[in-house]
Amino acid sequence: MTQPIHLTRRFFLQTSAAGFAASASGLPALAANLQPVNFQLSWLHSVQFGGSYIAANKGYWSDLGLDVSLAQGGPNAPVEPPVVSGTALVGISAADYTAAAVSQGAPFKIIAVAMQKNPFAIASLDSNPVNEPADLVGKKIGMAVANTPVLQALCTLNSIDIDQIEIVPTQYDPAPLVSGQVDCLLCWETDLPVAMTVQGVGNTTMLMADYGYAVHSQTYIATEESLAQRRQELVSLLKGEVMGWNDYHKDTDAAAELTLQMFPDAGLDPDAQKLQAARQVPLMFSDLTAEFGFGWFTEDTVAANVETLALLGRNVTPDLWDRSLLEEVYG
Repeated sequence: MTQPIHLTRRFFLQTSAAGFAASASGLPALAANLQPVNFQLSWLHSVQFGGSYIAANKGYWSDLGLDVSLAQGGPNAPVEPPVVSGTALVGISAADYTAAAVSQGAPFKIIAVAMQKNPFAIASLDSNPVNEPADLVGKKIGMAVANTPVLQALCTLNSIDIDQIEIVPTQYDPAPLVSGQVDCLLCWETDLPVAMTVQGVGNTTMLMADYGYAVHSQTYIATEESLAQRRQELVSLLKGEVMGWNDYHKDTDAAAELTLQMFPDAGLDPDAQKLQAARQVPLMFSDLTAEFGFGWFTEDTVAANVETLALLGRNVTPDLWDRSLLEEVYG
């Protein structure tokens, strides 16, 4: 079974933060009158989840009656099992992962979308840039073979013959590009390019979402049972998220600084966290969110996802997405 989006990132991204989990607030919970809620993140603690940290730090969730615990993900902590089992009320996933789980019988709904644009990108050096899909022809691309369906989807969407691109299996690291072993890398715009920039390596990124690759990422998932039986908790959790991410949007440096304060032992680089925080903004905030609010999605954006997911071998219907909770959040 191919899992196209986060697989290589989950298995090859190195960090010293494994095994750390924390109460969302980082403080002793004043839980006497608060409802305990577990929130499963999709990866290790970093500014990727900065809006959630703000929601905890500023008491947005406790003001709404929730005592939220943030459980970090990682290579040995997949998101879907704790949500299915009810250990976590909500998880951060991605549309392709959720589609795969639903095809195996998981009763998930996507209830909000943090990343309006998928973060997958083609990274290259400024001296030999890939600015558009046609530039991939004749190039060597470093990537995990498991992500071939992602590259094939991009090629199909842009009428490119994938056989004219040489796939070189690599680990999730900028070294093969910097050393000249490959011409470009398939990666997230917010990690390997950020690492190269911080190291002074001039690089260019081509965001795949700008060329038709529509797969919602950093999506909020919950079970149908939770939507029916724990609806108010879900609405309150999303309200806190909205407030936290709106604050994040106003001051990404502050979000990075809070992340470093909350997780001082996570091995996070301050410059990289600040740059990542800024680079997430155009992925998470758009004309759509300006009009309707953080996390929003429409019938059109869902239709684009259904089309791209079909190219990845994930056949889903629009009812995988449920906007009713967001409609309650925004009244």
